Amino acid sequence: MAGDTARSNPRKNNPERRMSLGEHLIELRKRLTRAAFAVVGGTIIGWMVYDLSWLGDLLDPVVPGAADALEGRGTWSAISGPVFHIADQLGLDPEKITLNFSSLTGALDIQFQVSLVVGIILSSPIWLYQIFAFFVPGLTKKERRYVFGFFFSAVPLFLLGCATGWLVLPRIVEFMFTFVPPGASQLYDTKTYVDFILKLLLALGVAFVMPVFLVLLNFAGVLAGATVLKGWRWAVLVIVVFTALATPATDPISMLLLALPMVALYFAAVGVALWHDRTVARRQAAFEAGLSGA
Repeated sequence: MAGDTARSNPRKNNPERRMSLGEHLIELRKRLTRAAFAVVGGTIIGWMVYDLSWLGDLLDPVVPGAADALEGRGTWSAISGPVFHIADQLGLDPEKITLNFSSLTGALDIQFQVSLVVGIILSSPIWLYQIFAFFVPGLTKKERRYVFGFFFSAVPLFLLGCATGWLVLPRIVEFMFTFVPPGASQLYDTKTYVDFILKLLLALGVAFVMPVFLVLLNFAGVLAGATVLKGWRWAVLVIVVFTALATPATDPISMLLLALPMVALYFAAVGVALWHDRTVARRQAAFEAGLSGA
């Protein structure tokens, strides 16, 4: 009878919810599956908003003028906009600067690639939560309360990083065009151009959210705050080099606008990690003092 009671209440036998290796692998598979479904759903939405002309044609009988309003709208027009804006701004022949599809399936490949990245960005609240939820079993009952804090700070930071990349993109394109010799044409390879944009957006998104993961690893006992602080010089150097490569503008303003918040986020993560380590050390010392006193 007692055995049946113990089996019916596994949480009582395992109050800290320790998991075996097999259970960790099952949990990882569950989290990855949910994240994958979220990305697939976001990708479908990304495919639909790649070109909104179809939506304008659908709404035009009900909303007159919708077809004209949505003609040429969508993520593709937003991505290609900086290139064609240069031609309009400088009064150049549109044939002098344009995007070139170099293969038969190039346009289809680009649409899928853009849709996938849009799906990753749109579904970021879901897959970021799955990452944090995977670490929950490694935390104490009190520390689990911070998971939602990690989540609600990581999602805005990831989106802020992507938005920052989008804001500096026109300056990058304009700066690169200044290297084109007079009288020459700039035929951008579409795949190379789109690859650069999408990698820039995702890289900045991940870079902005990385301090949150440092704090999460610290709370999980994987990374000490002192270790994070010890590498601050390398961290600042990597941030400066990364922002310099990501924003190749003639003035340092763009680089500083990107580097300063990333450095501030890094040191904020260091501060939280050191505070947590001191709290854990005091708790451990009080526990040991209680044992010795008993």
